[in-house]
Amino acid sequence: MYVNGDLLDLAATVEAGQTAEPVLISSPAGLSILRHSAAHVAAQAVQSINPEAKLGIGPPITDGFYYDFDVDTPFTPEDLKAIDKAMAAIIKQGQRFQRRVVTEDEARAELSNEPYKLELIGLKGHVGEGDGSTDDNESVEVGGAELTIYDNVDPKTGETVWKDLCRGPHLPNTRMIGNGYALTRSAAAYWRGSEKNKQLQRVYGTAWPTKEELRAYQSRLEEAAKRDHRKLGAELDLFSFPEEIGSGLAVFHPKGGIIRAEIEDYMRQRLRANGYELVNSPHITKGALFETSGHLQWYREGMFPPMHLDEEVDADGHVTKQGQDYYLKPMNCPFHNLIFRARGRSYRELPLRLAEFGTVYRYEKSGTLQGLTRVRGLTQDDAHIYVTPEQVKDEVASQLEFVLETLRGYGLTDFYLELSTRNPEKSVGADELWEQATETLREVAVASGLDLVPDPGGAAFYGPKISVQARDAIGRTWQLSTVQLDFNQPDRFDLEYTAADGSHQQPVMIHRALLGSIERFFAILLEHYAGAFPVWLSPVQVMGIPVAEEYQEYLAGIIDQLKVLGVRAELDTSSDRMPKKIRTHTLQKIPFQLIAGEEDRANGAVSFRFRDGHQENGIPIAEAIERITSAIATKAQV
Repeated sequence: MYVNGDLLDLAATVEAGQTAEPVLISSPAGLSILRHSAAHVAAQAVQSINPEAKLGIGPPITDGFYYDFDVDTPFTPEDLKAIDKAMAAIIKQGQRFQRRVVTEDEARAELSNEPYKLELIGLKGHVGEGDGSTDDNESVEVGGAELTIYDNVDPKTGETVWKDLCRGPHLPNTRMIGNGYALTRSAAAYWRGSEKNKQLQRVYGTAWPTKEELRAYQSRLEEAAKRDHRKLGAELDLFSFPEEIGSGLAVFHPKGGIIRAEIEDYMRQRLRANGYELVNSPHITKGALFETSGHLQWYREGMFPPMHLDEEVDADGHVTKQGQDYYLKPMNCPFHNLIFRARGRSYRELPLRLAEFGTVYRYEKSGTLQGLTRVRGLTQDDAHIYVTPEQVKDEVASQLEFVLETLRGYGLTDFYLELSTRNPEKSVGADELWEQATETLREVAVASGLDLVPDPGGAAFYGPKISVQARDAIGRTWQLSTVQLDFNQPDRFDLEYTAADGSHQQPVMIHRALLGSIERFFAILLEHYAGAFPVWLSPVQVMGIPVAEEYQEYLAGIIDQLKVLGVRAELDTSSDRMPKKIRTHTLQKIPFQLIAGEEDRANGAVSFRFRDGHQENGIPIAEAIERITSAIATKAQV
């Protein structure tokens, strides 16, 4: 239940004058409690099988939970079956989750055999600090105002059979987990997300209020596995991560390069049509630039280590010129500020919209890297708009409309918005500016008519933001575009423009990333379409397949006409039999296969075969060419 807005166990006492509200198990808070409770049961099950297993942390996550353990050997599929069986017995018992407040000394005494818990107790009041901090995950243990331990109590004997350091809250009893839970997989994970720490073994699971919801989720998982962009990237020869280059650094193969170029070209068209000016900046800079912007103070952990350059030494080894630190850039905004500042600016130039496909580098922890969705080298479709204070609201509304219209062009149509607000511990700037900026974004978001979800404390250090959350073809949510207000960097960079009255005024800065990063957006589109891209994005748009060798010349003439019109068309002249050719190109998800035999040649026609296996015969050549070019021009979903 919520008591005066605080989330508490049902066993908590409600005082006179307090307001209590129920938490349904199907609500977002209810699902988190269900999954966190299931994580405790998984940990209890592991220690019932292996009492020497040391406990890490076990938070709820999107659609499920995990728990980390320090064990001698990695978990096997057989181990997961044994853990599942032990969980079922605990769930059937209906053990009660009982909360106890403890002092640090009491917690240390009770958990003296759990080294990772002892480390977390030492973090009390400092969650989110130190190497490898994962903040929210640690806060499930020690994020509250007081330290608490949860006992799992046998309902028949009243005996405590297991306990864990935990903030809570939890379900009233374990039986409520039994309607729909499953262990899904195991993996290795560094303690607190840092490769400097020991590697633990992680058990993942899921939990739902009903068996029907569990089965629906498992079906979605099966579909997601088929759409995994890493799997499709290899099957369709789109990209790879060569070991020789390094973790989180992708190379795009020719077919992937075509898709990427089409994504970028459409974006550039939209930018030019909406009053943007394209700029470019280097990949590396002196560290002083990021001191000015604030990134070295607020984002250093996410940056690659510095390179110390320009130092000069004489023949005796004495330094005659001091060197300085250079950094790979993690952000483009400081460079755009320098472009704005390169000459005097007038109010007549505003809004000034600067856009760049800028490659940036971020030192993501190795354990967090995941295909193209989490990389160390990424290209942002970054834009920074400089406006007068009076222009802020209209420009934000215009940017949001631009974002949604552009995303629809890529075939994404189902959106909602998220408003990220200030974290007082990790932000700069005056309260009144934050309040004004947040309210402006809220008004624009509400006026859009889309659902608006709060994200308390989720803003960057320099200002609040609206995020566009898009649902893909199987209902998963991806954060895509962001529109952020920034009153901080214009001040740090002494940016100014000449106002109508001749005075010098400070502009407001809007950060706008539409696709987020090209790499991540590529992965999202690849999974959204399951590799079957619309024609305009397909690496090969048309494949000619002659019924027999004697029809190659006829079909080659049609393919050449398409090539002249800019269509990516090829002719399969291999010695494979026609059914094998059709299967090969269907697996490669080519949208149009043009087949020609005797009847087609005699009638000046071709036959269309589509990715879903259906076929249309006897289409006149001119009509076939028109259908193909029209599908490309209109970005049709074929």
